[in-house]
Amino acid sequence: MSLVGPGLYSWTRSERTYSLERQIERALEAFETAIQGRPEVMECYLMTGDADYLLRVVVSDLAAYERFLKEHLTRVSGVSSIKSSFALNQVKYSTALPL
Repeated sequence: MSLVGPGLYSWTRSERTYSLERQIERALEAFETAIQGRPEVMECYLMTGDADYLLRVVVSDLAAYERFLKEHLTRVSGVSSIKSSFALNQVKYSTALPL
């Protein structure tokens, strides 16, 4: 993963709460629509396990990440928990498939 100039890379887990099972599909679609419009989100995965979504967020610095959280991600309806991890050093990155 490389960018021109410095950048901050974050893997962000988003957890959501639902009150009624029949609303889950609508809520997932609303979250996905909101995320698709954010240029900071490079990748978004619907997950199994503890988190509902895993996002790869790339921003210029920690202040930009804070703005993304406060002004966008925390305002998406249904988001109940956000947990972030930041890349300190890229040890390996490959796009070649081991075929």
